Amino acid sequence: MSEMIGADLVDLDLSADTKEAAARALAARMVARGRVTDLEGFLADVAAREAQMPTGLDGGIGIPHCRSAHVTEPTLAFGRSAAGIDFGAPDGPADLVFLIAAPAGADDAHLTILSSLARKLMDAEFTAALRAADTAETAAALIRGDEPPTAQGARTAPASAPGETAGASEDTAVVPAAASAGTTAGSTAPTGAAGPGTSPGPGTPAEPGTPAPAPAPDEPRPFRIVAVTSCPTGIAHTYMAAESLENAGREAGVELVVETQGSAGFARLDPAVIAAADGVILAHDVPVRDKDRFTGKPTVDVGVKAGINRPAELIAEVREKVARGEVSAPAHAPAGTPVERAGDATEGYGTKLRTWLMSGVSYMVPFVAAGGLLIALGFAIGGWQVNKAPSVMDHFVWTQTDSWGALLFQIGGVAFKFLVPVLAGYIAYGMADRPGLVPGFVGGAIALDAGAGFLGGLAAGLIAGGVVLAIQRVPIPAVLRGIMPVVVIPLVSSAVIGFLMLVVIGKPIASAQKGLTDWLSGLTGTNAVLLGALLGLMMCFDLGGPVNKVAYAFATAGIAVTDPSDSAMQIMAAVMAAGMVPPLAMALATTVRGRLFTPAERENGKAAWVLGASFISEGAIPFAAADPLRVIPSAMAGGALTGALSMAFGATLRAPHGGVFVVPLIGSPLLYLVAIAAGVCVTTALVVLLKGMRGQAPESGTTGPAAQEAGAPKDTGQPVAA
Repeated sequence: MSEMIGADLVDLDLSADTKEAAARALAARMVARGRVTDLEGFLADVAAREAQMPTGLDGGIGIPHCRSAHVTEPTLAFGRSAAGIDFGAPDGPADLVFLIAAPAGADDAHLTILSSLARKLMDAEFTAALRAADTAETAAALIRGDEPPTAQGARTAPASAPGETAGASEDTAVVPAAASAGTTAGSTAPTGAAGPGTSPGPGTPAEPGTPAPAPAPDEPRPFRIVAVTSCPTGIAHTYMAAESLENAGREAGVELVVETQGSAGFARLDPAVIAAADGVILAHDVPVRDKDRFTGKPTVDVGVKAGINRPAELIAEVREKVARGEVSAPAHAPAGTPVERAGDATEGYGTKLRTWLMSGVSYMVPFVAAGGLLIALGFAIGGWQVNKAPSVMDHFVWTQTDSWGALLFQIGGVAFKFLVPVLAGYIAYGMADRPGLVPGFVGGAIALDAGAGFLGGLAAGLIAGGVVLAIQRVPIPAVLRGIMPVVVIPLVSSAVIGFLMLVVIGKPIASAQKGLTDWLSGLTGTNAVLLGALLGLMMCFDLGGPVNKVAYAFATAGIAVTDPSDSAMQIMAAVMAAGMVPPLAMALATTVRGRLFTPAERENGKAAWVLGASFISEGAIPFAAADPLRVIPSAMAGGALTGALSMAFGATLRAPHGGVFVVPLIGSPLLYLVAIAAGVCVTTALVVLLKGMRGQAPESGTTGPAAQEAGAPKDTGQPVAA
């Protein structure tokens, strides 16, 4: 831990008033120490993780964290805020903020240390000592474990007060900071918990693979629970939930063993421990590995934050299910699918449907990008007749550029053949987990052969996922459960989806797909311009959020064929051009009217040049988050103009990404750049005008974004979806 945090990575007077500003302030310290190579890239990764699930915890704690390619080695920065910062916790703002940065390929030893910190955060004595620390050196030493948490004001009572928040430890047990990430789970007798600041005694948590000790003959058998915790990054929430559940188990007199499926790997629970358990708690936001081990046990399946915030309620719920004789569904029949578990339990099926569809699109886009760029390069190298070239397996001349162009074109065409099957397969996966993959891919392949295209892939994925979910809900004898995932489910679901796609709905969907293609091909004049303006508005509305992604998915679907129409390529061009406008406009505005922006915003403006040129709309998020009422309408106006002009000029684009770096592959490139420049100028002018009416920004040395400026309106703290 000594290598991860020092006094220079501690800010005991964190002045940020938004979570974005707090992350920026702490990340700037990491940059200064050489632990982060690209501030904006790292903050984008932090924002992406935050978008998956808020990182605020009850008890005044915020733990923004991520894995990032811009991190050189695992690093921790700590900030203490007097006013508190909203990280989305139910009980209010956080005054203790821990920014955890892990490299994309962090080794197990470092991740183990980070996970032990996450466990320590559930100890009220530890957090109280941090709140009482008077120097950065003291706080850093406490976090490293160099000093025991005995600062004034730390809790010393043997049990939590009834009014304490759920963010504090459920009892006073302290798990050693050196606990292994793979073996932190434990089973404790109700009377064996270690007291605050003491070394664990006989009740120290056991290894996950160690069977629970048998009670003495005259002792009543304790209630036993096994649990699994996991989160998307596997660094913080995974281990905090484990610690919280263990503490609550000790307080309730329950033997509770936790398997932490974290970044540092995991040690599977011993089958004997699972067999002896009365019930199961699954607190996770990513699919539980080998979940069928718990089949037939009373199971409570919740998100990982529930394991942190209300562990006692989960234990009570398991007891109730045991009393009712309620058991989990058959093997591979999860009570909630991976996508369902990713959101709030109150979300409607409209929200889930969108998430399922975006799951498929997200897996499809890399195929679109690779295939589209290869095909575009094939045309650029081999000329516009390259699509008529013979197979390179039959004819390839090493010294002819035409042969190389044909090679690239044909590789791209092969990549494109995977688009619809991948789309359908991963929509089904989002609904039904791994059992949905086979029927999803089969249905997508049939849709491709039937000419049903993108629409057929959508339908095949949704139907395949629904069929698998229906099969999983059928009661199955125990003797047949072993062959369900490898034989029965793939066989039955593939047969059903094949019948439906080939005989029932394949042809109607193919007709609808042809009608959509013909409509796009027939768009001319005013209709095309209006469509371009609408797509431009959508691309700039939330800068990488759901509306932006819908417009982008619509455009990529049109070019996701070997021979897309000109109209489809014009739509792709309009979408990319509009998406480049907001960051480029913010960069230009900070250059021509720097006095209207804070120093931090002017620094963001420098990075926005590159982000905008690369078609990364998120480069404008810091500006939109700080001043949404001025920035977002301005961006939408410029984006609409650019989209309309691009369609009017007839610019075409075969590649789904790349920004200015694929301009040579664009039809009518000069007019395309004119369209982008026009939109950038309009957005810049509007932003400068609106901000000029407010007045000059303060020339402070703040490290946060413009949300900290003194003259910012009250809407400053409103985030924009990343």
